[in-house]
Amino acid sequence: MRGQTTGTLSPTNVNTKLQRIAELAKKAPTMSFTTLAHHVDLEWMQRAYGLTRKNGAVGVDGVTAEMYEKGLREKLEDLLGRMKSGRYRAPPVRRVHIPKGDGKETRPIGIPTLEDKVAQRAIAMLLEAVYEQDFLDCSFGFRPRRGAQQALQRVRDVLMEMHGGWVLEIDIRKFFDTLVKKALMELVRQRVRDGVVLRMLGKWLRAGVMEDGEVTYAEAGTPQGGVISPLLANIYLHEVLDVWFEKEVRPRLGGRATLVRYADDAVLMFENEADARRVAAVLPKRFEKYGLTLHPEKTRLVQFQRPPYKDRKGGPPAPGTFDLLGFTHYWARSRKNNWVVLQNTAKDRFRRALKGVSLWLRDHRHWTMESQWKVLTDKLRGHFGYFGRKGNSRALARFRSQVITVWRKWLSRRSQKGDVSWAKMKKILKEFPLPPVRLIGAFA
Repeated sequence: MRGQTTGTLSPTNVNTKLQRIAELAKKAPTMSFTTLAHHVDLEWMQRAYGLTRKNGAVGVDGVTAEMYEKGLREKLEDLLGRMKSGRYRAPPVRRVHIPKGDGKETRPIGIPTLEDKVAQRAIAMLLEAVYEQDFLDCSFGFRPRRGAQQALQRVRDVLMEMHGGWVLEIDIRKFFDTLVKKALMELVRQRVRDGVVLRMLGKWLRAGVMEDGEVTYAEAGTPQGGVISPLLANIYLHEVLDVWFEKEVRPRLGGRATLVRYADDAVLMFENEADARRVAAVLPKRFEKYGLTLHPEKTRLVQFQRPPYKDRKGGPPAPGTFDLLGFTHYWARSRKNNWVVLQNTAKDRFRRALKGVSLWLRDHRHWTMESQWKVLTDKLRGHFGYFGRKGNSRALARFRSQVITVWRKWLSRRSQKGDVSWAKMKKILKEFPLPPVRLIGAFA
């Protein structure tokens, strides 16, 4: 392998390769790629390493980025050789649990080793160049130049244009744990038949999970947290939901209908109630075909028509609400007294975010005031950066106010005589001002 990786290293070469793969995939949408791995060389691996997050938690081997970068070129060459020769062994991922929703449930997250992340990134770059030409416009999660804000804007635009309608919330129960590995590989083989790529994917899907010192092997699913996992999820749901809805379902409906999906979170918006109920009835069978189950309580049909401009006795019932990507969607009056769709921070996300800040302050209450202030500033800016959509300023202001309250609480517990009055807290905020509410969502 060393002989294949010599020469001048240039990121332009990697970009050119990615562009060629993408162009070929776009020109031949039904072609199966039998050779892709020959594009992966030392330059490719260096790009993959550059794109890999370095400050994350360590995997089962305990190797940090600082440790791995000693002799980086030689390590990447060795990794490349093991990947292409089949000698690479996917290490088990370290599993941790993080709070989910209201905090009563947890979501398992797999933490691969740094080297495994680099290998996954290298293969993901290949697959992404191919599948970005196949993925549909309704898919927003973990894709280049797309994200949650674009998905939320699409939902609002559709509902405003249709004057509301019927919204089908889709919640897949334990998607990453129940995804059928065999079905996934069959879907991948429809587009990619490169032996190196398929072998690496198989190894990652078969890799064990280490928890409390014990390694277990699951028959289904792929661990959340892996670099390759979001892309594999998109490939799976592209076929299970996106293509099925766009090509088989929507042409048979009587009215307008739109799908918006972000990874395994999705909503279907219908103009007609009859269409919505027909799709809601067949959707569980479609998912069951691929080993997936819809949550019976969280998957629900919501009446979301725009209220009449004038209140009428005996008129239609008030529209419901639904949640997507941490926002509750509902109808409200604008300043011009028109009905508009607003997106406010969902209650469970508000509580979870505030609880996270409080726990951090509890664990770091003995830090200096300035150190705490710097972290809180970053946390608030991150919160505003995601939840700062137009119409959500009250929730943002309330969150900022609650952060100040919990900061005062934990400052007061630094010592037995350390009670911080509100008068003193105001002086602290003058010296260490927290960032003001900032809106980033732009819509008319």
